[in-house]
Amino acid sequence: MNQKPESGHPEQGASRDREIVDARVIVTCPGRNFVTLKIETRSGVYGLGDATLNGRELAVAAYLQEHVVPNLIGRDAGRIEDTWQFLYRGAYWRRGPVTMTAIAAVDVALWDILGKMAGLPLYRLLGGRSREGALVYGHANGSDIGEASEAVGRFIEQGFRAVRAQCGVPGVKKAYGISSGRAYEPAESELPVETVWSTPKYLETAPKLFERLRADHGNDVELLHDVHHRLTPIEAARLARDLEPHRLFWLEDATPAENQKSFELIRKHSVTPLAVGEVFNSIWDCKHLIEQQLIDYIRTTIVHGGGITHVRRLADFAALHQVRTGFHGATDLSPVCMGAALHFDTWVPNFGIQEYMFHSDETDAVFPHDYVLRDGRLYCGESPGHGVDIDEALAAKFPYAPKQLPVARLEDGTMWDW
Repeated sequence: MNQKPESGHPEQGASRDREIVDARVIVTCPGRNFVTLKIETRSGVYGLGDATLNGRELAVAAYLQEHVVPNLIGRDAGRIEDTWQFLYRGAYWRRGPVTMTAIAAVDVALWDILGKMAGLPLYRLLGGRSREGALVYGHANGSDIGEASEAVGRFIEQGFRAVRAQCGVPGVKKAYGISSGRAYEPAESELPVETVWSTPKYLETAPKLFERLRADHGNDVELLHDVHHRLTPIEAARLARDLEPHRLFWLEDATPAENQKSFELIRKHSVTPLAVGEVFNSIWDCKHLIEQQLIDYIRTTIVHGGGITHVRRLADFAALHQVRTGFHGATDLSPVCMGAALHFDTWVPNFGIQEYMFHSDETDAVFPHDYVLRDGRLYCGESPGHGVDIDEALAAKFPYAPKQLPVARLEDGTMWDW
């Protein structure tokens, strides 16, 4: 089905060893679903890109396999910019999470190939180190404030310098961010679990949580909190103001950002730092937020933001407005994404922080990698490329398992933001 390009294809003069001869999609579920794109060149050098979109994995897999892969065969793997422009500008239907995740997978795989062919780790291709290691934050949670505080203490004992804290809300059965196992994994069933949300109860609980955390753990640890788009702008402004005495590192996703101007209201009422963007997939999703300095951290990920090529532009644009990076890094992103993100974190001048959740032992076995956690920071390795591989034989032992993210309703049954 995949044919070489006809005469006139822009890669006709490509170096033969860089010619793409195969590209395939690998779907595996070592505890949770991951989609990986593997691109191979005529020389035998291959690269990997993460294409995971939580709860919609097969949509990206099909987009890649049916629409993108046929266009890659015969192209020059070294023409990363041209390939990105071809997949983005050359398509009538632009942007969106499925499209941009697919483009990201291609882009990261090509950067991985370039690094391997050059014999250099990815961060050196980007321009070299801006720092030795990337500050990361872990996820602490509990069914109540006391349990959450104990969990924060355990992260501090492990050497974490920054911790995101969530706790149960009295009267709310399944408050966001509360795990029942080793790690918080919200996609837990084939059809969405319906949860019930109460904003008034939450707004009463959240400030009490951080008052307790500062009393128990002092001011040396950085504390973060995720609202998960649950509040209206004025409610978010109230929470941000109430949390000011507890000096949060950031308040994340305080309100849905489809209307970027809504963050102007929060800024008028509070100086609590704001972070947003893990659901963004292009620079256009945050243009007003950044230009008007309505946020302090942009969380758009490499895997959902069109890859290194596009996120690099976003980070440079953010730097002009004193906005720093804070990449999403939950377990629904594979180690391939984390490896690429850490090389980016090591290079990017306006780095802020990197989210980090521990993958399962099965995931780590399927995706061997050279990055390491030490004293609250992650360090990328020195292997050529992004330093993450895949054990395809082991991956095949973990078949895809349909899982969707939950939904939320208010107590009267109204559908709400999850």
